[in-house]
Amino acid sequence: MLADEKETVCGTVDSVIFQSDETGYTVCEIEDENGLPIVLVGSMPYVSEGDTVTAAGKWVNHPTYGKQFKVEMYEKTLPTGINDILRYLSSGNVKGIGPKTAKKIVDRFGEDTFDVLENHPEWLSEIPGITRRKADDINSSFIEMSGARNVMMFCSEFFGSATSMKIYKKWGSGAVDRIKNNPYCLCDSFSGIGFKAADSVARSFGFEERNAARIIAGIVYTLESAAHSGGHTCLPEKALLSEAAKILEVEEKDVLSGITIGITMGKLVEAVTNSERYIYLYRYRTAETFCAKKLIKLDRGCPRVDSADVSGFIQSVEVQTGIRYAEMQAEAIVAALCGGVMVLTGGPGTGKTTVIKGLISIFERIGLDVALCAPTGRAAKRVSESADCEAKTVHRLLEMEHSDDREPRFMRNESSYLDEDVINVDESSMLDILLLEALLKAVKPGSRIILIGDRDQLPSVGAGNVLADIIDSRRFRTVCLTEVFRQSEESRIITNAHLINEGKMPVLDNKSEDFFFLRRSADAEIAATVCNLISKRLPKAYGEEFARGAQVITPSKKGAAGTESLNALLQSALNPPTHRKSEKLTHGITLREGDRIMQIKNNYDIEWEKEGMEGYGVFNGDIGTVEAIDASSESMILDFDGRVSEYDFTALDEIEHAYAITVHKSQGSEYPCVIIPLYSCAPMLLTRNLLYTAVTRAAKMVILVGKAEVLETMVKNNMYQTRYTGLSVLLSEND
Repeated sequence: MLADEKETVCGTVDSVIFQSDETGYTVCEIEDENGLPIVLVGSMPYVSEGDTVTAAGKWVNHPTYGKQFKVEMYEKTLPTGINDILRYLSSGNVKGIGPKTAKKIVDRFGEDTFDVLENHPEWLSEIPGITRRKADDINSSFIEMSGARNVMMFCSEFFGSATSMKIYKKWGSGAVDRIKNNPYCLCDSFSGIGFKAADSVARSFGFEERNAARIIAGIVYTLESAAHSGGHTCLPEKALLSEAAKILEVEEKDVLSGITIGITMGKLVEAVTNSERYIYLYRYRTAETFCAKKLIKLDRGCPRVDSADVSGFIQSVEVQTGIRYAEMQAEAIVAALCGGVMVLTGGPGTGKTTVIKGLISIFERIGLDVALCAPTGRAAKRVSESADCEAKTVHRLLEMEHSDDREPRFMRNESSYLDEDVINVDESSMLDILLLEALLKAVKPGSRIILIGDRDQLPSVGAGNVLADIIDSRRFRTVCLTEVFRQSEESRIITNAHLINEGKMPVLDNKSEDFFFLRRSADAEIAATVCNLISKRLPKAYGEEFARGAQVITPSKKGAAGTESLNALLQSALNPPTHRKSEKLTHGITLREGDRIMQIKNNYDIEWEKEGMEGYGVFNGDIGTVEAIDASSESMILDFDGRVSEYDFTALDEIEHAYAITVHKSQGSEYPCVIIPLYSCAPMLLTRNLLYTAVTRAAKMVILVGKAEVLETMVKNNMYQTRYTGLSVLLSEND
């Protein structure tokens, strides 16, 4: 039933003006019961001429096309009158039936036409010009149309039109039976349909709380939530039992039975470490196991460079560049040349980039092809500039292609290895286990892989603790650069970052030109100062361009100086509403033309264009701008560093404002100026590594705004949030 509180209109579709095969967005004109035309706009997949449509929604005035009815929900039925049946068939809805054939069929069977098309196709062959084969084809096409209609109508009770359309496209007319048999299969097959949505469908069918399919789906949901929110690739069985029982509202013994069944089905995997049982989703255990074996194989199978030659290579590069490598830098170069897997770690100003440039030069001299990559676009751009060598994102290096699956599809894999002999991965603390798995699958035997990063920064957003696990395994050569070079010592940003990392208070005398602390006592005052800095003080003191490059990085989403509050303040100050700017209210925020925005989840399906090149994929943490909003087509144009994409309104739950972002979302990025509010938020977020990560995002200036006691708490708090992973153990155990 359509919602009572909405306005409704009803009529027969007279013409379909526009319809998107991909999204189902439709513009059509109906004739209501009084014979008056009404233009409907909205997601109405498979609406055709002759359909009788009842739509719920609201009236809107389009600036160009005038009064329209914006559809939020709709129902449709096949026409019943002879004239409407004739118009429906004449419009080409059923393959094999054109206007002339439609008239012959309707003249012959009248109001029984649809029954004949579906149940008695052999009768059609009695009409001149329709062979038995053609009759069967018409029957198949009509049943397909009926199936689509049935699926769309069934799914519309639970989901929006766009999701319903995805379900039909994937499962066809059998979708209804599949969903009724096990609604929880929706969780496994469609992004955007989680356990809670599937559980709601199941409850409407009378599924019991202790149903085995429900229990297993709830366990999977618990593990997926732990992966997405906490970065865990697994959970201790005790923790899983407790959390899943709460979510499912069942007893722990029911969850334990579900775990046993899930392991038998292959959805779950168990592992025992130090007498404790851990439960994995199959894909995460498979990824960790593969990564451990492949890393060991690469390390063993890589041809070594003779140690006698290494010193000569180093000296040659030193002569060429005029650089004298420090002892640990030279050790890093030796380690990279003498093994297949090497880790280079260190804080800012310790010369990681200098080592990378030297290694690239040496590898090229000995005839090895080198690839330089990073997990995100911003990180890749930054390392390209610092290393004077093109760096690609890992996704681009692996030649990711568009896929309708939930996971990305990479063209470079075990069947099509990368050509390069040496793979350098910068900002590798951001690698999650699934991305590492994809990369290692594409690395050919005998190649080298060098992981460069700072283990003291926050770990990856995705599941896994890759860099720390590899270092902790002590399996491979690891060189930690600690010496801060003279030119870097002149930067208060770098010296203070190292002080913070050592658990010491940074120097806060405000005498430097790149590190400032503005003391504020109240959270609201902190937020107001941040807003004033961005909108007035920085533009006045350093120019508009510098101010535009400034980024507010805050510990939390919540609170007076969290991203939610600051984004509202900063949008009002920097991009206020005007009659010239279109806007769209979505998931509680108003997106406006000119807004700074961020993608908050990986979307491998979004198509983009950049300088004549086309590609797919916009990723978690990518920052862009709202270029245009078109209410008539229910879409907006977003620009992510030159990659221009069109977003359907249904995808806007993946977009947030980015005037202020969390520290986690800033990983791998670098900004000319970083402003960090230090305010009262959740204690678990007031940690040393979070502050250290935020400070090291700045290239030219850091401004701390807030409470001295919060700063002191963060510097002293060296607690790390535990991540349950198994890569380190697997690396240690494998021989």
